[in-house]
Amino acid sequence: MSARETILRRIRAAVADAPEVAVPRDYRTASGAGGLGGSAVQDLPGLFAERVDDYRATVLRAGPGEVAGVVAERAAARGVERLAVPPGLPEEWLAGLCDVRLLRDDPPLANDELDRAHGVITGCAVAVAETGTIVLDGGPGQGRRALTLLPDYHLCVVPAGHIVRGVPEAVALLDPRRPLTWISGPSATSDIELDRVEGVHGPRVLDVVIVGN
Repeated sequence: MSARETILRRIRAAVADAPEVAVPRDYRTASGAGGLGGSAVQDLPGLFAERVDDYRATVLRAGPGEVAGVVAERAAARGVERLAVPPGLPEEWLAGLCDVRLLRDDPPLANDELDRAHGVITGCAVAVAETGTIVLDGGPGQGRRALTLLPDYHLCVVPAGHIVRGVPEAVALLDPRRPLTWISGPSATSDIELDRVEGVHGPRVLDVVIVGN
């Protein structure tokens, strides 16, 4: 018997006679009328862009037919020569990357090769306007978690239709059984003296392209 099985067996034995406990489920399942800002939100993409900008990320807007041009411009501006690409990403988003080597993560790239990538491009499962948060769930165009944690640069394309108002609305759309990654700006942390260090737990640079009107 493994150590895990031994621990679980002991826990089951210890709580065998414990009474059933009702778990309250009265938490919010939708944002309030005023949201975080105290007033109704009309322009979700605009609010999302504002909040993402607060995190020191670069936010760009693009029409449905302009994504490839914006992606190519961002890759050139960041000096990207090797770009990791998850399975299922729309090929039209990559059409302008003539001088960039695309590292297809299918089959999965080795960690050392992924670490040498200059960046990664993904879509997202959902985005939260009130908090400027992007959520990845490993679905098509998002890839496995390591794909967005090892490269130093993340370019995320967010369709306007994927943006919801608050965290409750986002949670309602997500499957808790999937590997969820919540991203609020570039990876950053601070020590006890509040010295900010970026890129410790993930990409230090984040570009977000919002697609749609």
